[in-house]
Amino acid sequence: MAKNYLNNKDLLFEICKSKDEGKLTKTAITMLMLLSARAIERLRYRDEEDKKDCLAFARLDLFKYWDRFNPEKSSNAFAYFTQIAKKGYAKGWNKLHPQKYSGTVSIDGGDDGSQIYSI
Repeated sequence: MAKNYLNNKDLLFEICKSKDEGKLTKTAITMLMLLSARAIERLRYRDEEDKKDCLAFARLDLFKYWDRFNPEKSSNAFAYFTQIAKKGYAKGWNKLHPQKYSGTVSIDGGDDGSQIYSI
């Protein structure tokens, strides 16, 4: 793969074109897919299925929130969409591996298993 697999100028152009058309162009879709696939390579997963699921969450967010990019506020589309992808990976991971009340221990009361305390 080339060193500059995707550059900001081209991505910015396609996103602006997509905003004008009211939907993602095929080229923009390809670019966002490529960006998300490349960015996840920096992360490590024990299970390949978890990696695929987290990638799917990121892509869902990219396609869901692409139109929120404002080229008048920032011209760095690459950084914007990379951040959305990163948050999508995290959202996927937290969905797959919930750690509700991390660092707490629940004490069960009675035989029905109802919790009475969280420490």
